[in-house]
Amino acid sequence: MYAVEVRDHVMIAHSIKGEVFGPAQNLHGATYVVDVCFMRRELDENDIVVDIGLALDVVKSTLAIINYSNLDEHVEFKGRRSTTEAVAFWIFQKIKAAAGAGKLGPNAKGLARLKITLHESHNALASYEADLT
Repeated sequence: MYAVEVRDHVMIAHSIKGEVFGPAQNLHGATYVVDVCFMRRELDENDIVVDIGLALDVVKSTLAIINYSNLDEHVEFKGRRSTTEAVAFWIFQKIKAAAGAGKLGPNAKGLARLKITLHESHNALASYEADLT
């Protein structure tokens, strides 16, 4: 499987309800480093996985939806816990939809898999990965 990975970051605030989350139940900020890995079984006719420029644009516009916002109040997360895993899945869904809408270019229809990794810190991360078909 071939892969191209791009990186950006997003700054959010949130609280995560539930005793298991300890002090994270209180409102706090997080800066996630976000890695998005695009995968395909075969390279396209240009010998690439995806147009890196378009991939960066899609990631940036996706993260802009939640950047500098309190996820507790954000319509996209209303009534849901905004754990790192849940945010990774949300990003996956948005980028999958963007790919389907042609925002990654016509050759992106050959993408097979997508992996989203959110780095909470230098020693903790969470990810979501699945096939696109």
